[in-house]
Amino acid sequence: MAAPSSHTHGTTERSVRERIPPLLTDLYQFTMAYAYWRAGRHQEPAVFELFFRENPFGGGFSVFAGLHDCLLFLRGFRFTDGDVDFLRSVLPSDTDPAFFQFLRGLDCSGVTLRSVPEGTVVFARVPLLEVAGPLAVVQLLETSLLCLVNYASLVCSNAARFRLAAGPGRRLMEMGLRRAQGPDGGLTASRYTYIGGFDLTSNVQAGFLFGIPVAGTMAHSYVTSFTSLEEVWPQTVVAMSGDSTPVDFISLTKGWLSRVCELLGAEPGKIREGELAAFLSYAIAYPRNFLPVIDSYSVSCSGLLNFCAVALALCELGYRPVGVRLDSGDLCRQSVDVRRVFRLCSQQFFMSVFDSLIIVGTNNISEQSMAELNKKENEIDVVGVGTHLVTCTKQPSLGCVYKLVEVRGRPRMKLSEDPEKSTVPGRKAVYRLVDADGHPFLDLVCLAGESPPVAGLPVSCHPLGCDSSLSVTPAQVTCLRQEVFTKGQVTHPPCSAAETRAKVQASLQTLNPRHTRLQEPDAYTVALSEKLHSLVTETRRGSSNYSNFLLAN
Repeated sequence: MAAPSSHTHGTTERSVRERIPPLLTDLYQFTMAYAYWRAGRHQEPAVFELFFRENPFGGGFSVFAGLHDCLLFLRGFRFTDGDVDFLRSVLPSDTDPAFFQFLRGLDCSGVTLRSVPEGTVVFARVPLLEVAGPLAVVQLLETSLLCLVNYASLVCSNAARFRLAAGPGRRLMEMGLRRAQGPDGGLTASRYTYIGGFDLTSNVQAGFLFGIPVAGTMAHSYVTSFTSLEEVWPQTVVAMSGDSTPVDFISLTKGWLSRVCELLGAEPGKIREGELAAFLSYAIAYPRNFLPVIDSYSVSCSGLLNFCAVALALCELGYRPVGVRLDSGDLCRQSVDVRRVFRLCSQQFFMSVFDSLIIVGTNNISEQSMAELNKKENEIDVVGVGTHLVTCTKQPSLGCVYKLVEVRGRPRMKLSEDPEKSTVPGRKAVYRLVDADGHPFLDLVCLAGESPPVAGLPVSCHPLGCDSSLSVTPAQVTCLRQEVFTKGQVTHPPCSAAETRAKVQASLQTLNPRHTRLQEPDAYTVALSEKLHSLVTETRRGSSNYSNFLLAN
């Protein structure tokens, strides 16, 4: 396993600038920006909010992620000559040439971003980001910010659910790069599954960019590429003791293999010579990192026996083998059988190292199969997860949206025939109310100018999706959002991946278990303040007056 690199911050920033240039957006952002500019409205102060409408995976929560990349994107947002030349070629030919000069000088120096801290547990309909600034600029940011938050939060939430299913003691390894939706999807998955609670990744580039611990040893192809002991070269290992005399490792291992077969009553004729050759070759190359996959042929008849023989030979020379990987069949049953053999070897051959060997399980693991591991007897120490983790097979998108809530200081509201798609107008503040046991129980969305709720005093509010009002008395009150970007600069330094990872687990632990249940969790309450609820009601009522504007004129 490689150690995290110390250069990751600068490398990450360069990566974000390369991956997310300002042209990584939808064309209609530019046509709207042009229409704003043409009408002289491009500098009007505007406020947008980013939120999602439903908690993912049928669960009770999500984890907010992607803020770090959003901040780097905003700081580096500007158009090059090449960008502008391309836009000139794709926008309608009657676009005023002066608009392209406007774009060339555009940046985010007038943008302010207020955000929930990255790694916070969040809930549907709570505004996660507030983006304020000149109308044309904040409109242009929409698609890119959604792209940065949507998948990052979804896969981070998925990882958090896998961590809950696995429990705190089992180590989790992300190994989904080959199944991910392209290279950027693979990198994003590796980063945010680590933040969501995984311990390791197989993705070397993710380790390089983000400082995530990387791990991996061999695939079945390596094992099956060998057919004979004659292919093992070199054939010697130098002992850890400092004696420089090379030891014939093949002969030493053969001796141990005979003793293992005798101990277990195994049939030597069923042992695959090519598999033994592969294990020997790898152990000679990496005597301190010996962890082979042992199910290429038969775990009980060949793989486990070959591993024990090679591992015992390594122990005799002073090395510490790491363990084995199981990748097919009944992982629980096999892990129990493997652990039993390890204990026998430890007792019979006085090799205490065998008591600490790890067993890795990998085989198309899903959230459901992860949860089932805890219900069955097993000896699996590390679980590797790929497809179901990075592709989020239970739900392909979080569905974040970016909606206008204020222009020129005046609230704006989207009204829809589908009530779920209506928005809440006005610039806002968000508070998390906590009960006497330290559990959050309600997120209160208020107008920005309102006095905040006070601990110990009753608060009247209107839960979303409910017709009646509610009065609650919080023991603690936390303001959820903070200013993180203004005047072109990051004002709240982002945390490292490891720091954000710790924040996720701390945030999850504050929740009442009824909200973190993987199946049928209790719904968490998100509510509007009295003043904000009144604004929504007045705006809905007032909208009907505008329908008669033709008659009024």
